[in-house]
Amino acid sequence: MLTRLLALPDVADLNVDSDDRIIRHSAVLARKPMLREVFTEFHHLFRTLDERYFGKTDGLRVEIGAGVAPVRDSYPDVLATDVVAASHLDRTLDAQAMDLPDSSVRALYGQNCFHHFPQPDRFFSEVERVVAPGGGVILIEPYHGPVASLLYKRLFASEGFDKTMPGWEAPSDGPMNGANQALSHIVFVRDRATFEARFPDLEIVHAEPLGNLMRYLLSGGLNFRQLVPDIGIPAIKAMEWLVRPILPLLALHHVIVLRHRWDR
Repeated sequence: MLTRLLALPDVADLNVDSDDRIIRHSAVLARKPMLREVFTEFHHLFRTLDERYFGKTDGLRVEIGAGVAPVRDSYPDVLATDVVAASHLDRTLDAQAMDLPDSSVRALYGQNCFHHFPQPDRFFSEVERVVAPGGGVILIEPYHGPVASLLYKRLFASEGFDKTMPGWEAPSDGPMNGANQALSHIVFVRDRATFEARFPDLEIVHAEPLGNLMRYLLSGGLNFRQLVPDIGIPAIKAMEWLVRPILPLLALHHVIVLRHRWDR
């Protein structure tokens, strides 16, 4: 009931698998400075972690599943790609069968896209092929802490959140419908030993919950009404800083960095 009351009228009837999703969500983002700030922080985090962990590697920087706030908005050298053709993209690219040369990529960035991949094994195999040794993948995904687990089960009718799902492949009805938002938890936390055994060339070198949870939630994201006016942004950021000691309990997103090993 509450989600229906808070839903934005201009996206309430949105077919999330249609190209119209980009158009309508872009219009929502344009009028939400608080949410734009969250995405910009994601962009800077991608670049910071890229420089920290992939610094010795040459190659392309590619965003897979680029949505309404592509990393290219902050860093024009990043190639924006998706499987759905749209005017804001440089090209279409299936992350599970990338049309890219072997060892041609320094970094792959993904914002809330990994959990939409119906066959994660194919994606990791492609990562091993296209990413040069020393390069890697940076994924920002829904988190799995208590607050995230509670909210994600209730926020989106088109996506589930099931940490107990057997295996890694969720039944999907389209590019967006039917995804399991708990997939990053399943692969990198619950089944970490399985991941490391299947893909020994890919090492998890960094993982952390992200701290802009209050602005993301209070902004309403791309689908819900904003709950606090933008004048409150400084106070909300101060609150985010104060709750950092309990961030693993409260966070809504986390970041995972995978590096293609040099020594294999």
